[in-house]
Amino acid sequence: MRVVVVGAGLGGLAAACALRQRGFEVEVHERAAHLGEVGAGVQLGPNAVKVLRALDLEASLRRHAFEPGNRLTLNWNDASLRNAAATRGADALTYGAPYLTARRADLHKVLRAALPRNAIRLSRACLGAETRGGVAAAHFSDGSQVEADLVVGADGIRSAIREKLFGADKPRFTHSMCWRAIVPIEFVPARVGPGGAVAIDKTDHVSWYGPNGQVICYPIGDGSMLNVFAGHASEGWVEESWTLPSSRSELIDAYKGWNEALLTILGRADDCFKWGIFDRDPIGQWTRGRVTLLGDAAHPTMPNLAQGANMAIEDGYVLARNLAREPGDVDAALAGYARERQPRTRAITLKSRENFELSMRWPPAPPVDRSWIFSFDATQEPG
Repeated sequence: MRVVVVGAGLGGLAAACALRQRGFEVEVHERAAHLGEVGAGVQLGPNAVKVLRALDLEASLRRHAFEPGNRLTLNWNDASLRNAAATRGADALTYGAPYLTARRADLHKVLRAALPRNAIRLSRACLGAETRGGVAAAHFSDGSQVEADLVVGADGIRSAIREKLFGADKPRFTHSMCWRAIVPIEFVPARVGPGGAVAIDKTDHVSWYGPNGQVICYPIGDGSMLNVFAGHASEGWVEESWTLPSSRSELIDAYKGWNEALLTILGRADDCFKWGIFDRDPIGQWTRGRVTLLGDAAHPTMPNLAQGANMAIEDGYVLARNLAREPGDVDAALAGYARERQPRTRAITLKSRENFELSMRWPPAPPVDRSWIFSFDATQEPG
């Protein structure tokens, strides 16, 4: 069986790895001229790590990933402690796999290394896909097309395949925006809070909560760099793009009046980028004929549970498992894929929306229970 995956992001490559593991012939077509992954850090919950383990990639990932020591939540103004929980070792014991953080680019390289070099075709901008006579076809901007038994649209939040199949979506600007940046870990203070009452280890995952936003900081890679994700209310419209340049001064201005220790960290940020947060309703249909969707193309989700990449990784494994379970019956396999994935991704999308709304209130609600997310194992047959 021949499968064409459109999009060489984390979801598309994870799907390609899972499909090849099951013996399928796979081609990945990517619009970019050079392989890479935009964004700074990615949080991989135990649920995603279980999938990467099943793909025999956990050892490679661990060479590039970091396991935070504790998860701390601090108040925006005086850095007093709101909540603390152990992470390192504890999540693996509770959920069967660790909680890891990494550079998105490093995870991307791990997935790429598991595929043959000729499996990925670059400079291939897809305009859409369709089914003709039981054969799927993807169409590209250079006028060419590729036929396969199945086309998988993993072409991101602005998916051309989704729009071609089901029409344009209707994203809603949430009047909130985010920055991403990386800071050398040495600028993380050892103690914060009234009288230095709160100790911070440089291995900790730290979230700062305030009345108009939050800042999430965690070490990535070998632990020498701190990933910064900063969300803030914004009355002005901000483009939905991970690659829109910003500046250190714009970032700091948004957090005037916040704790000086946090402002010191933000003052060392390099290569700031910003994007607007948009909300979308869950999509009711992912498949038409021999074309299906995966990852952000199927279930665009706000970042407030840090599960976007995790859901895409789960999708790829479940899709491959259903195709292998129903050899020769693509329709049944795709129906099984949607049946397994849609309830879970819908729940994640709606809970991310709820978590966003809670995060914009003051005082914020207690940390959202994520045990139902982390305990899930997409590598196991349902039921």
